Amino acid sequence: MENDSEPRIDSSSSTTDRTSKSSNIESLGLSHSKLAYDGNFIRSASGVFMAGEIVFGLLVWTLIGGTEYLHVPPLGWVMFVSVFYWVLTVILFLLYLTMAHTRIPQIPWNILGICFNGSASVLYLTAAVICAVSLNVAIRGRYYFISWVASTIFASLAMVCYAGNTVVNFKSWRSKSEDI
Repeated sequence: MENDSEPRIDSSSSTTDRTSKSSNIESLGLSHSKLAYDGNFIRSASGVFMAGEIVFGLLVWTLIGGTEYLHVPPLGWVMFVSVFYWVLTVILFLLYLTMAHTRIPQIPWNILGICFNGSASVLYLTAAVICAVSLNVAIRGRYYFISWVASTIFASLAMVCYAGNTVVNFKSWRSKSEDI
Protein backbone atom coordinates (compact mmCIF):
# COMPACT_ATOMS: atom_id res chain seq x y z
CA MET A 1 0.00 0.00 0.00
CA GLU A 2 1.19 3.46 -0.86
CA ASN A 3 1.19 6.23 1.66
CA ASP A 4 -0.54 9.23 0.06
CA SER A 5 0.40 11.58 2.87
CA GLU A 6 4.07 11.78 1.75
CA PRO A 7 4.72 14.82 -0.40
CA ARG A 8 5.91 14.24 -3.92
CA ILE A 9 8.68 16.39 -5.31
CA ASP A 10 8.28 17.57 -8.86
CA SER A 11 11.57 19.00 -10.12
CA SER A 12 9.93 21.03 -12.88
CA SER A 13 7.73 22.92 -10.42
CA SER A 14 10.71 23.82 -8.16
CA THR A 15 12.57 25.48 -11.03
CA THR A 16 9.42 27.31 -12.01
CA ASP A 17 9.01 28.50 -8.42
CA ARG A 18 12.57 29.85 -8.36
CA THR A 19 12.18 31.80 -11.56
CA SER A 20 8.80 33.15 -10.51
CA LYS A 21 10.28 34.29 -7.17
CA SER A 22 13.13 35.91 -9.05
CA SER A 23 10.76 37.73 -11.38
CA ASN A 24 8.64 38.78 -8.40
CA ILE A 25 11.68 40.32 -6.72
CA GLU A 26 12.63 42.14 -9.90
CA SER A 27 9.07 43.37 -10.46
CA LEU A 28 9.18 45.00 -7.02
CA GLY A 29 12.27 46.95 -8.06
CA LEU A 30 14.59 44.84 -5.95
CA SER A 31 17.59 42.89 -7.15
CA HIS A 32 19.70 40.05 -5.89
CA SER A 33 22.82 40.93 -3.99
CA LYS A 34 25.90 40.27 -6.06
CA LEU A 35 28.74 41.06 -3.71
CA ALA A 36 32.05 39.91 -5.02
CA TYR A 37 35.13 38.94 -3.06
CA ASP A 38 38.15 41.05 -3.97
CA GLY A 39 41.20 38.90 -3.26
CA ASN A 40 43.51 41.58 -4.64
CA PHE A 41 42.43 44.00 -1.91
CA ILE A 42 43.94 41.77 0.79
CA ARG A 43 47.29 41.85 -1.01
CA SER A 44 47.24 45.60 -1.65
CA ALA A 45 49.03 48.06 0.61
CA SER A 46 45.73 49.46 1.83
CA GLY A 47 44.44 45.97 2.65
CA VAL A 48 47.58 45.06 4.58
CA PHE A 49 47.42 48.32 6.52
CA MET A 50 43.74 47.78 7.31
CA ALA A 51 44.42 44.26 8.53
CA GLY A 52 47.12 45.67 10.80
CA GLU A 53 44.74 48.38 12.02
CA ILE A 54 42.14 45.74 12.89
CA VAL A 55 44.56 43.44 14.70
CA PHE A 56 46.41 46.17 16.63
CA GLY A 57 43.22 48.06 17.46
CA LEU A 58 41.62 44.89 18.78
CA LEU A 59 44.68 44.22 20.93
CA VAL A 60 44.61 47.77 22.34
CA TRP A 61 41.05 47.70 23.56
CA THR A 62 41.08 44.09 24.77
CA LEU A 63 44.30 44.60 26.75
CA ILE A 64 42.93 47.72 28.42
CA GLY A 65 39.39 46.36 28.77
CA GLY A 66 40.69 43.36 30.68
CA THR A 67 42.07 45.57 33.45
CA GLU A 68 40.60 47.99 35.99
CA TYR A 69 41.03 50.95 33.67
CA LEU A 70 38.06 52.83 35.15
CA HIS A 71 40.31 53.92 38.03
CA VAL A 72 42.37 55.90 35.52
CA PRO A 73 39.94 58.21 33.66
CA PRO A 74 42.27 59.05 30.72
CA LEU A 75 42.22 55.37 29.71
CA GLY A 76 38.51 55.85 28.96
CA TRP A 77 39.61 58.06 26.08
CA VAL A 78 41.95 55.33 24.85
CA MET A 79 39.09 52.83 24.99
CA PHE A 80 36.80 55.20 23.07
CA VAL A 81 39.37 55.82 20.33
CA SER A 82 40.34 52.18 19.94
CA VAL A 83 36.80 50.74 19.95
CA PHE A 84 35.36 53.52 17.73
CA TYR A 85 38.04 53.24 15.06
CA TRP A 86 38.16 49.45 15.30
CA VAL A 87 34.44 49.13 14.54
CA LEU A 88 34.61 51.63 11.66
CA THR A 89 37.72 49.98 10.25
CA VAL A 90 36.06 46.56 10.28
CA ILE A 91 33.06 48.02 8.43
CA LEU A 92 35.27 49.72 5.83
CA PHE A 93 37.36 46.56 5.47
CA LEU A 94 34.24 44.52 4.72
CA LEU A 95 33.00 47.17 2.26
CA TYR A 96 36.28 47.02 0.37
CA LEU A 97 36.63 43.25 0.62
CA THR A 98 33.16 42.63 -0.82
CA MET A 99 33.51 45.48 -3.33
CA ALA A 100 30.30 47.01 -1.93
CA HIS A 101 31.95 50.43 -2.14
CA THR A 102 31.70 50.25 -5.94
CA ARG A 103 27.91 50.32 -5.61
CA ILE A 104 28.10 53.77 -3.98
CA PRO A 105 29.96 55.93 -6.51
CA GLN A 106 28.67 59.16 -4.96
CA ILE A 107 31.14 58.84 -2.08
CA PRO A 108 34.70 59.97 -2.84
CA TRP A 109 36.35 56.91 -1.27
CA ASN A 110 39.94 58.19 -1.47
CA ILE A 111 39.08 61.45 0.26
CA LEU A 112 37.05 59.53 2.84
CA GLY A 113 40.07 57.29 3.43
CA ILE A 114 42.40 60.26 3.79
CA CYS A 115 40.12 61.95 6.35
CA PHE A 116 39.30 58.74 8.24
CA ASN A 117 42.86 57.42 8.43
CA GLY A 118 44.33 60.87 9.10
CA SER A 119 41.98 61.49 12.03
CA ALA A 120 42.61 57.97 13.32
CA SER A 121 46.37 58.59 13.16
CA VAL A 122 46.11 61.75 15.22
CA LEU A 123 43.71 60.27 17.79
CA TYR A 124 45.73 57.07 18.10
CA LEU A 125 48.80 59.23 18.70
CA THR A 126 46.98 60.87 21.62
CA ALA A 127 45.85 57.44 22.82
CA ALA A 128 49.40 56.06 22.76
CA VAL A 129 50.71 59.08 24.66
CA ILE A 130 47.92 58.78 27.23
CA CYS A 131 48.66 55.06 27.64
CA ALA A 132 52.34 55.82 28.17
CA VAL A 133 51.66 58.59 30.69
CA SER A 134 49.14 56.39 32.54
CA LEU A 135 51.85 53.86 33.26
CA ASN A 136 52.97 56.10 36.15
CA VAL A 137 49.73 55.22 37.96
CA ALA A 138 50.20 51.47 37.55
CA ILE A 139 52.23 49.37 39.94
CA ARG A 140 55.12 47.57 38.27
CA GLY A 141 54.76 43.82 38.13
CA ARG A 142 50.97 43.82 38.31
CA TYR A 143 49.11 42.26 35.40
CA TYR A 144 47.51 45.54 34.39
CA PHE A 145 50.89 47.27 34.20
CA ILE A 146 52.03 44.71 31.63
CA SER A 147 48.71 45.02 29.76
CA TRP A 148 49.01 48.80 29.68
CA VAL A 149 52.59 48.61 28.39
CA ALA A 150 51.48 46.23 25.64
CA SER A 151 48.50 48.43 24.78
CA THR A 152 50.84 51.42 24.49
CA ILE A 153 52.98 49.51 22.00
CA PHE A 154 49.97 48.27 20.02
CA ALA A 155 48.38 51.75 19.99
CA SER A 156 51.64 53.06 18.50
CA LEU A 157 51.63 50.29 15.88
CA ALA A 158 47.97 51.02 15.05
CA MET A 159 48.86 54.69 14.64
CA VAL A 160 51.65 53.77 12.24
CA CYS A 161 49.24 51.60 10.21
CA TYR A 162 46.65 54.39 10.01
CA ALA A 163 49.36 56.89 8.99
CA GLY A 164 50.62 54.50 6.31
CA ASN A 165 47.10 54.00 5.00
CA THR A 166 46.67 57.78 4.92
CA VAL A 167 49.75 58.06 2.70
CA VAL A 168 48.50 55.25 0.41
CA ASN A 169 45.08 56.90 0.06
CA PHE A 170 46.68 60.29 -0.57
CA LYS A 171 48.90 58.87 -3.32
CA SER A 172 45.91 57.14 -4.89
CA TRP A 173 43.86 60.33 -4.76
CA ARG A 174 46.75 62.39 -6.11
CA SER A 175 47.31 60.04 -9.06
CA LYS A 176 43.61 60.10 -9.95
CA SER A 177 43.39 63.90 -9.69
CA GLU A 178 46.39 64.26 -12.05
CA ASP A 179 44.60 62.12 -14.65
CA ILE A 180 41.72 64.61 -14.88
